[in-house]
Amino acid sequence: MHKSYSVSVVIPSFNGKKILRKNLPSLIKAKLNPKNNIKEIIIVDDGSEDDSVSFLRNNYPSIKVLENKTNKGFSISVNKGAKAAKGNVLLLMNIDVIPSNDFLESVFKHFEDKRVFAVSLHEKDFGWGRGYFEDGYIQLAMGKETKTAHESFYVSAGSGVFRRKYWEELGGMDEKLLSPFYWEDIDLCYRAAKRGYINMWEPRARVLHKHESTISSEFRKLYVSRIKERNQLLFIWKNIHSQKLIKKHVIGLLVRTLMHPGYVRIIIMALSRLNVALESRRNEMRKSKISDESIFSSFA
Repeated sequence: MHKSYSVSVVIPSFNGKKILRKNLPSLIKAKLNPKNNIKEIIIVDDGSEDDSVSFLRNNYPSIKVLENKTNKGFSISVNKGAKAAKGNVLLLMNIDVIPSNDFLESVFKHFEDKRVFAVSLHEKDFGWGRGYFEDGYIQLAMGKETKTAHESFYVSAGSGVFRRKYWEELGGMDEKLLSPFYWEDIDLCYRAAKRGYINMWEPRARVLHKHESTISSEFRKLYVSRIKERNQLLFIWKNIHSQKLIKKHVIGLLVRTLMHPGYVRIIIMALSRLNVALESRRNEMRKSKISDESIFSSFA
């Protein structure tokens, strides 16, 4: 047992009472396994309207419940939970993720390598994360499920384990730029990679992600789609520092706009946060040690 690690589970929740009622018993059971090293469970309620808070406090008094009086979004909620955490490892989970009883036992060995920032849990039917630069944009894909651990382009904030020390060094999720949701976990892991850290995927850390609770269920699909595309642009403007790749992005941006004139709306949305993106870009350029090309070559 890796006694030097203590895990704080952080779960953001919005109108999640029904799913929490169904899935929390599995997490509580996994917490009883001493080899999982779970110190505490923190649920950050993001302005729910379904009586989630009273349900949790009445039925799970051992769980620490933090409240946002209004809906603040994913990254703000996760950061709030991380700041309240006492463990030296953060486990971020969505409410619709069901862990196996031994799901963390195989994770801690990775943190013996001081370069490792985060470890992705193995969601059934999903492998390690790929990332590549094509047509001026960062594209995401899934690597094959393997029997051995694999480096991953990113670790999902829905089922991932993060070294708290490096999390704090990186400033957590970029809630100022990327709120309310999407691309914040990819941004965090990419910034870590550019500073020389490693993100891993562990096949034996098994969880089941039922995808019952999605952002799309609580917000209009068109709004969600636009935020996702906006944040993809903001990610590039902040994190891609290679002049060669930036030139490709400009060309890709022009081509996409010519082919889809409605994309201008996405660009305008992103431009409204340009100053924030450029300020973050300058900061990341000072702290980056690894080139964009080097990172993408690892996942070619």
